[in-house]
Amino acid sequence: RAKMSDLAARVAALESELETTKADYNESLDTIWMLLASMLVFFMHAGFSLLESGTVRFKNTQNILAKNLIVVTVGFLCWYVIGYPLAFGVVKNSNKFAGGTGFFMQGFWANKDALRFWFFQGAFCATGATIVSGAMAERTQLKGFTTFTVLMTSIIYPIVVYWGWSGSGALNFTDDAGESKSLVGPPLMDFAGSGIVHLVGGIGALCGATIVGARKGRFDPECQAEFDGHSVPFCVLGTFFLWFGWYGFNPGSTGAMHDRDTANLAGLVAVNTTLSPCVSGLLVFLLRARLLGPKLLDVGGFCNGVLAGLVAITAGCASVEPWESIIIGIVGGLLYQGSSMLLRRLKIDDVVDAFPVHGVCGLWGIVALGFFGNPDEGIGGNGAFYGGDQLGTQLFAGFLIILWTGGLSVLIFLPLRLLGMLRMGDEFQDKGADVMEHSPSKAYNDALKSIASAGN
Repeated sequence: RAKMSDLAARVAALESELETTKADYNESLDTIWMLLASMLVFFMHAGFSLLESGTVRFKNTQNILAKNLIVVTVGFLCWYVIGYPLAFGVVKNSNKFAGGTGFFMQGFWANKDALRFWFFQGAFCATGATIVSGAMAERTQLKGFTTFTVLMTSIIYPIVVYWGWSGSGALNFTDDAGESKSLVGPPLMDFAGSGIVHLVGGIGALCGATIVGARKGRFDPECQAEFDGHSVPFCVLGTFFLWFGWYGFNPGSTGAMHDRDTANLAGLVAVNTTLSPCVSGLLVFLLRARLLGPKLLDVGGFCNGVLAGLVAITAGCASVEPWESIIIGIVGGLLYQGSSMLLRRLKIDDVVDAFPVHGVCGLWGIVALGFFGNPDEGIGGNGAFYGGDQLGTQLFAGFLIILWTGGLSVLIFLPLRLLGMLRMGDEFQDKGADVMEHSPSKAYNDALKSIASAGN
């Protein structure tokens, strides 16, 4: 009997040790996965830097790169101080508007699992302000843009995140019966941020581009060629960098990687994140080559078409089948092209087409989940085409995000413009911000510039 008791104790100890080892193994897998995804999202800022610098003129290259660096450095610090607490700092008696704990990472040392999550979500946060920088390029003062960046990454974006991703916000919370819901019905579906990230950035971009005004001479018929970006190769490389980083942005939003179901879900997300931009980019490229003047091959349009498809599928990449992602990408490409043409007609100078790509396609991304996604497939779909009731929540979320982001962006940009802190003067725009306020005064040395001139 003593031997049996001793054997039972040993078995119990081995089972306990096995459970501990399994838990440690799962934690390690999840951490490796999340750090890899976070680094891919962080690398997207290299893509934004290349894309935006290629889209601006030679004389403003350093200036736009400085803004990209400010977004990342200032954005992460704001996320550390106040952004993360407002976004995910759910208090005991929580409300549906904002969080209120975890300032300066208070409490993280007792729960180190949160460190990887903080890093992943911080990389997302900086993206919202980067979207705005491209739209307002070549005529926005650094101090005005930095002011907006602080408020975007501290208040505007974190509040929207709390509504949709904290589990306690207005767009996704658990009621007394233990069911997830929103203020208007089922909870918001936005897997990786078509609405929460991209629509926020796109609306901020529209407000900023409108209030700062167009670049001097931008819509003068005799000066159109002067505003072509200085490097198409940079634009293409930037697009590929962003696409590459999107495989951290979307698949990484699984938040874990230690079981078969999650692994399969990440595979589905990656497939959808590939198909949608393929069809969207090709569609825009063909439209501009065959139907829309000047009916020439537009590589820059191809790039933005790819990005439009990526933004459009970001919300639904985990909840739709591959063939549905293709349809979402096609509609995203059409919406991008139409909204890009509309901005030009309205003479709103959005240098990188940030609003058509991120704003319009971000809104389409969340609305698309109101139509697509079959509940019978077991991936969380609730689309109207299959008898679901998701559409109302998706439309309400889009309206709420636009109202919040647009209202606060106007309240920030308009006073900055009136105080003379937003728009560069005509001399700055004529000579270029690099010459006027950067050291060295040019982004490329004279030898490289001479080679480039000779090649032209």
